Amino acid sequence: MSEETPDVDESGGDEPGADPTVDGDAPESLEERLERLERIMGRLEADDVPLEKALELFEEGVGHVRAAEKTLAETELKVEELLSDGTSETFDEDAGG
Repeated sequence: MSEETPDVDESGGDEPGADPTVDGDAPESLEERLERLERIMGRLEADDVPLEKALELFEEGVGHVRAAEKTLAETELKVEELLSDGTSETFDEDAGG
């Protein structure tokens, strides 16, 4: 059994060049980060991932999660500011809205 699956490139994408992080370009949008996280998860679930590569993928995934959390927090703040009418009411995620 080969260490790397031939149809998956080193960056974990399904096709060479299909990954937004190829050539050092970081994903710019939340959607791109989520897509990359899905590919990373799929790659980590494979039985043939060497430990060193799995650790690299995990570290990259943690970075994407942290950046996505930051993006979501900034977006939530913007929404709160836009909806603010001078009251102290804030976004309540537990209330579903």
